[in-house]
Amino acid sequence: MSTDGRKKLGAWGETVAATHLEAHDYTLVVRNWRCATGEIDLVMQKGTLLAFVEVKTRRGHASGSAEQAITPRKAQKMIDVAYAYLLAHDLDEVDFSIDVVAVEIDPRTSKLVRVDHYPDALATW
Repeated sequence: MSTDGRKKLGAWGETVAATHLEAHDYTLVVRNWRCATGEIDLVMQKGTLLAFVEVKTRRGHASGSAEQAITPRKAQKMIDVAYAYLLAHDLDEVDFSIDVVAVEIDPRTSKLVRVDHYPDALATW
């Protein structure tokens, strides 16, 4: 898949993930927040909890599952970017979690197969 195709797939997956989370009482704070350390796909809020969400979208399992894309290196990057966001927004007293949303599409039909949300994912990854 081309770089442009991956970007479109990723953006589509982020929209699916945000919609899924909003249906579960989350509110979108910001999408694709960037800093020198990296990027957060979605920052969502549910009550007083701030959720930093990494979205992984896959067409089938040819490249492994979406969940398998969260390597120890990627997990550390997610932590670093979350802390950078908190620091940049002077949020030193906020409850937060680092979540993962896995989005899977059928490679033949391009239909959505699943959306799985893993709250506080790195605590159990």
